[in-house]
Amino acid sequence: MTRRDFLRLSAASTVGLRASSSPFMNLTAKTHIVTLSFDDGFKKSFYEVADVYESFGLRACLNVIALGHEQDFRPTVNGQPDAGIVPFPKGDWSDWNKLRKRGHEVMAHTYDHSNLTTLPLDEAKEKIVQCAKAFETHLEGFKASESVYNFAYNASTPELDAFALTQFLVVRTQGNSPVNPIPARRRPVRIGCYSHGPDSCDSFFEEELNKFLAGPGGWFVMNTHGLDSEGWGPMSTSYLRSTLARLSKMSHVEVLPAGEVVLRLKA
Repeated sequence: MTRRDFLRLSAASTVGLRASSSPFMNLTAKTHIVTLSFDDGFKKSFYEVADVYESFGLRACLNVIALGHEQDFRPTVNGQPDAGIVPFPKGDWSDWNKLRKRGHEVMAHTYDHSNLTTLPLDEAKEKIVQCAKAFETHLEGFKASESVYNFAYNASTPELDAFALTQFLVVRTQGNSPVNPIPARRRPVRIGCYSHGPDSCDSFFEEELNKFLAGPGGWFVMNTHGLDSEGWGPMSTSYLRSTLARLSKMSHVEVLPAGEVVLRLKA
């Protein structure tokens, strides 16, 4: 099963935060927040993403796999090597600490990129615990209790969400919509998002973004991976640059990493 097929099926069984049912009031004067959430930790792409964001005075949202840099790291899908991850060089903790020091947000994208919904619950829980420990050990200043846990394949269950929240502040997973309410008064515990692949996500993202910008507002979260030819459903560097240039000129739009949106709340 491809990631696209999995996400199509899982969308029916997972629920993102919905603005229509939320009591939250805006914590910002901006009506529209946009988060591009980059996953998997591709070394080349993540440095390029950081460079593009910095050129607009922005912070990137980078999510990495704890064991991604290990030589024997071989994530699988249905018993086969995950073609969206395996062929591309991943960064290591030295890279993630460098990017964090440059001001970018580096969050956890699981321990070993297992689809936790396919594992026995106790094994899945242990991998979440191992993930929290690895990041707190190797990523300078990282505290799981103040961070986002980004599920692999955006695949989770209510039980996995609840357990992840004993280790992390908030989880990001598949939603029925990429639009979440802008949180205020109390923090959300679950961030819903969309993803697209295995081909380029440029056109899909553009369509969803335009619908969002034409709407009343909220917090738009799109999950992508590498740039150009790296990863599953990559975004082109040229499109990323042109989109950030466009959004940066909009007075009602704010481009932020996911953790920063959540951590604005004290409760």
